[in-house]
Amino acid sequence: PCLHFRINIIVPIIIPETKTKNLSMTTYTEELRAKAGDQWNRIVHHKFTKELAAGTIDKPTVLKRYLMQDYRFVDSCVVLLASIVAKVPTLEDRIPGCQWLAVATGPENTYFERSFEVLGVTAEERSNTPDADVTVKFCKLMIGAAKSGNLEEMLAVLVVCEWTYMGWGQAVLSAEQKEGGPKVARENFETFEWIELHSGPGFESFVDYLRKLLDREGEKLKAGSCQERLEACERRFLETVELEEQFFDYAYQQN
Repeated sequence: PCLHFRINIIVPIIIPETKTKNLSMTTYTEELRAKAGDQWNRIVHHKFTKELAAGTIDKPTVLKRYLMQDYRFVDSCVVLLASIVAKVPTLEDRIPGCQWLAVATGPENTYFERSFEVLGVTAEERSNTPDADVTVKFCKLMIGAAKSGNLEEMLAVLVVCEWTYMGWGQAVLSAEQKEGGPKVARENFETFEWIELHSGPGFESFVDYLRKLLDREGEKLKAGSCQERLEACERRFLETVELEEQFFDYAYQQN
């Protein structure tokens, strides 16, 4: 499908309520993020995100290379989210994930198709371009987490993917609000709509939903002294952070 109009993504995510013992306590996802150190900030403030927002990104090379590879693991991401939906214990927990599956396979998928058209990416080029090493690693990580059968490992990967993207989406939009801050270019859908897809109330509520699920699983594992599973979850989380930075860097590599 190829829809030639801008889509504002606001999905009314229903977030299951969770009981919090102490609101001042550091959450499990905050603990994991802290272990990522400055690498997290390097992703959120990567030059790719700044150039994308400014509209100055090299579209024929950098953006094209990024989107062609990013689209390669959309299927793996869908498998991962569907596995989470299947693994969570209640319908209430499943509904937000199902809602976002519709976004990933609808407006987000359409964005890629429209972008490939405007960037002149042919079907032959899409078929013949090999997967980058980082793409192979990302797909392997997502599918491996899905096959692990451990909800916390599945969530660890997806939380990083979506939370870091929400971070840079918020960063470029908030920078614009500051006096003399860099303006976000809105003229071309292939740059601005990627920001829209990763910002706003709908996307923020989806990230909050994923984080709360992982926080809940982390607390269960801690209470049960499941150290091996906690360590496996942390490894998944940090490996995803590493690959996110590598993927942005890859877009600027010379062939």
